[in-house]
Amino acid sequence: MGDRVNAVFVFGSNLAGRHGKGAALDARFKHGAQLGVGEGRTGNAYAIPTKDAQLRTRTIEDVHSSVETFKDYARANPGLVFQVTRVGCGLAGFTDDQIGPMFSNAPDNCQLPDEWTCFR
Repeated sequence: MGDRVNAVFVFGSNLAGRHGKGAALDARFKHGAQLGVGEGRTGNAYAIPTKDAQLRTRTIEDVHSSVETFKDYARANPGLVFQVTRVGCGLAGFTDDQIGPMFSNAPDNCQLPDEWTCFR
């Protein structure tokens, strides 16, 4: 998984930044994700919002936009290793076939879930 100091845990979040369940809860307690921050990097975590502030699933287009923002961040930070979880495929209810292709052109410093390697 790379050097722990340079590793960033990438998880699905909500725009309210509640981080109360699933990978978001792990991000909060194990990787320094801050409550109230629903998108972007805090600590050794990067939040990609898949739900809105009222915990409703966002549109696939909105999620795609946030994934593009993340990939730009990853490209701008080549010294970091981004450990991407199955963003949106848990509580938000998206499938691997919906989200995985969004990461097809992710930079090499992104470690994708096994379920998504076929989309590279």
